Amino acid sequence: MKNYRKELWFNTKTRREFINITPQVEDCLRESRIKDGLCLVNAMHITASVFINDDESGLHHDFEVWLEKLAPEKPYSQYRHNGAEDNADAHLKRTIMGREVVVAVTDGRLDFGPWEQIFYGEFDGKRKKRALVKIIGE
Repeated sequence: MKNYRKELWFNTKTRREFINITPQVEDCLRESRIKDGLCLVNAMHITASVFINDDESGLHHDFEVWLEKLAPEKPYSQYRHNGAEDNADAHLKRTIMGREVVVAVTDGRLDFGPWEQIFYGEFDGKRKKRALVKIIGE
């Protein structure tokens, strides 16, 4: 069995952002030369997420509105975690959106359903962060 590992780095310009990382993950799959197996992509920071969904701007707006209702950024004083930091909401948003995805690899391609894409979700940005791509198979 072969394995492949690569880190994808991000430095968002805003506190919250959704980035379609499907093309970078597909590049990793080509580099790996793995034809059949599994591809894991996970956020390496506790205030970021990796998830699968549709690449549609209205949906991304809806995610932002929904997450802000569930875990509003402000007032910072509403969270016990906030003291030296102001990112308790980002931890909660990550928990809701999830840490990782696993996608089947079939015939050297990510085996997606219709409209599926992989996203990196940043909830406490404006600094360098990363996601891990790990591919195993033959």
